[in-house]
Amino acid sequence: MTADFSGLVFTPADILLPRECDYQKWAVVACDQYTSQPEYWQRVSDFVGGAPSTLRLILPESCLDGPSVETDIVEVNNTMTHYLREDRFRTLEGAMVYVERGLSNGRTRRGLIGKVDLEAYDYEPGSSAPVRATEGVVLSRIPPRVAVRKNAPLELPHAMLLMDDPEDRLMGFLAGRTGEMELLYDFDLMEGGGRIRGWRLGEAELAETARLLRAITAPETFRARYGGEDDIALAVGDGNHSLATAKECYERQKRHLPPEQWDHILSRYALVELTSLQDESLEFEPVHRVLFGVEPSEVLAALARYYPGAHYGEGEGHVLRYVHAGGEGCVTVPHPASELEAGTLQPFLDDYVQHAGGRIDYIHGTEVARRLAARPGDLAFLMPALDKTRLLPAVLHDGALPRKTFSMGEAQDKRFYLEARKIR
Repeated sequence: MTADFSGLVFTPADILLPRECDYQKWAVVACDQYTSQPEYWQRVSDFVGGAPSTLRLILPESCLDGPSVETDIVEVNNTMTHYLREDRFRTLEGAMVYVERGLSNGRTRRGLIGKVDLEAYDYEPGSSAPVRATEGVVLSRIPPRVAVRKNAPLELPHAMLLMDDPEDRLMGFLAGRTGEMELLYDFDLMEGGGRIRGWRLGEAELAETARLLRAITAPETFRARYGGEDDIALAVGDGNHSLATAKECYERQKRHLPPEQWDHILSRYALVELTSLQDESLEFEPVHRVLFGVEPSEVLAALARYYPGAHYGEGEGHVLRYVHAGGEGCVTVPHPASELEAGTLQPFLDDYVQHAGGRIDYIHGTEVARRLAARPGDLAFLMPALDKTRLLPAVLHDGALPRKTFSMGEAQDKRFYLEARKIR
């Protein structure tokens, strides 16, 4: 049985896995986590020591504004080249990997590793591309990420794409075939990240995966479910800025080559993990906003002035809850123009920081946000969780949501870097 992935936006890839190393030290969490907790990354560094690790192949986002960022980027690229030269990787040609990830809530998230065609992806507002961003991309955040990727010989994915598969056809099929597939890894992740297992799909599994993906992502399937003339094949659940960076690097390479050569550009594709929006393990966690270096009372007074009729205390409209060293409470914005609380709060925060100063960070975990907000000069806005059944209709009808509207799980449940792929 031959697998036919022609015309699909998600296909097998030449996947690299490390040889002869301690997988627990090799795999580290996504670089955009724990940005305001440097002690986390220090613990990781201490645990890894001098062992081969993806820690040496990424740059935590907390380092992007550091004084040695250019040197750090060169070191990352040099380590990638060193690992390739010493034959650190095993290549799985034309492969897909089925993954089961044990999470902190006791559930198991199921995913499939493959590559997505960046020609089919667009993060611009109002896009009708088959693969779409679910959240707004902050263009100012792309250049520093491009600086990390543009000369890198490897990519390591933390982007996760969502398919609309309420019947659980694909992951249900793969979960039932683990006994027939090659087990690639099975180990505990560091720092309470849970357990992860991965199996390489055989020829029969690849063929059935292609057939199921064709049915799941067909435009007529989406339109029958949601109505209208528009459709979404896949949506970006996690890693919007990571995938946008990959797209920008590919577009730069395209400009120097004729269209007939675009199919052969390695960076045209990005390694990602695909999962089902309806996976029972998938819980959309809120992403809280924490302001640093501000006077909380001044911020709150400015918020109350920013929207007509806004007032302290609960009421009809969007209730924006806050906490700081002096206490906690809420500001209500009546008759909001946005569908979501994040869409009401974010424009104010952007405007305030631009004109009055301070810094915003996006924090996963309510207790972490509260702990940070307890320090003088800090203020946290605690956001509500998004009902995931509203995600695709909201993206379809309203476009990309405000950035950092939701998170697929707590920080320790984020994707860990494990697999890699050559992009030059």
